[in-house]
Amino acid sequence: MASEISPKAEISPKAKIGNNCKIFPFVYIEDDVVIGDNCIIFPFVSICDGSRIGNNNKIHQGSVIAALPQDFNFRGAKSYVRIGNNNVIRENVVINRGTERDGSTVIGDNNFLLEGTHISHDTVVGNNCVLGYGAKVAGDCVIGNGVIFSSGVIQNANTRVGDLSMIQAGCAFSHDVPPYVIAGGRPVAYGGPNTTMMKYAGIDEKVQKHIANAYRLLFHGKTSVFDVVNQIREQVPDGSEIRNIVQFLENTKQGIMCK
Repeated sequence: MASEISPKAEISPKAKIGNNCKIFPFVYIEDDVVIGDNCIIFPFVSICDGSRIGNNNKIHQGSVIAALPQDFNFRGAKSYVRIGNNNVIRENVVINRGTERDGSTVIGDNNFLLEGTHISHDTVVGNNCVLGYGAKVAGDCVIGNGVIFSSGVIQNANTRVGDLSMIQAGCAFSHDVPPYVIAGGRPVAYGGPNTTMMKYAGIDEKVQKHIANAYRLLFHGKTSVFDVVNQIREQVPDGSEIRNIVQFLENTKQGIMCK
């Protein structure tokens, strides 16, 4: 089915737009843009060069996709924002494209970015995440799958958030938040396993107890992360979730929150 495009939208003839899209008045789309099928682009959205947008996405009023990086290292290189399928991007969301040539900012599938969210250059967001009102994610960050940010969360540069973790409202953090946890407070600290999301994801209760034991070793012990990794391997039964925790801890560069 042909797309429904308002004559009041300003769209480059070089842009590629899929089937059955609806594009409202006053949308602005530049040359180097690819939009998949069944997307809805609401009024006053700007979709800039380097945008690669999948299918079944909704982008609401005032959002800017592939805005130039807010990075002093940016020298005009051709870079991208790559958005998957089935995302809802609400009002006034800004997503910057990558800084270096062929670099990308990536948003996966089935994410919900609430009003005022800002995703900076070269950040990668997984699938099934919710980023709350006014969440600000700096450059070169990684957000796993099934992550929830409450309102007003600030994630500083080069940090990571593991799968199925939740960051409580108003937090700002400069260290990594590992998988399957609730994090909150100032400074951000461990608030226990995220049992609600683990249950929703189908993680067995026995495995949830193993995860809780692993984090007791990490957050209540007085040893280094290196020693904790060895303790987890020795004392906690193996499984995919435990391996995910171990790999996350081993790969930290910014350190773990409050550790």
